[in-house]
Amino acid sequence: MATILYNNRPATRPARAFNTVLNELLRDTLPTVTEPAKSFIPPADVLESEDGFELHLALPGVAKEAVQIDFQEGKLIISGERKALKSPEAKNGELQNAPRVRRLETNYGTFSRTFRLPDTIDVTAIEAEMTDGILRVRLPFDGKKVNKHHIEVR
Repeated sequence: MATILYNNRPATRPARAFNTVLNELLRDTLPTVTEPAKSFIPPADVLESEDGFELHLALPGVAKEAVQIDFQEGKLIISGERKALKSPEAKNGELQNAPRVRRLETNYGTFSRTFRLPDTIDVTAIEAEMTDGILRVRLPFDGKKVNKHHIEVR
């Protein structure tokens, strides 16, 4: 004789999504960072079109003068630094109305990203432009091969 199981209770779903509950649990266990880091890795997007590649690096708060772009031995190296916030100067050994850092989620310090380029990139025609905190590097296709070249950020 077969046993038939029947659940007459309606399916219950949690009021909050599982991701929300998990994020709250993990957030409480992670230590709070109150000192800026020494380095970070900026996120990058790589786009491809008929003309070549376009590389976008998110660098909010970084001056274009603080970014260096070099090509060496088939690799594009993008490096620089985002200066940390300066704390107010002390007067007579005490800080006057200085805000205390409770949590830092912005990354500061030096950064460096290296991208291996295919041989089809014309290294001498690479252009870089920084607007609104996004570094855009255009990498046009071509058959010439160059071993070393410095790219200026406009």
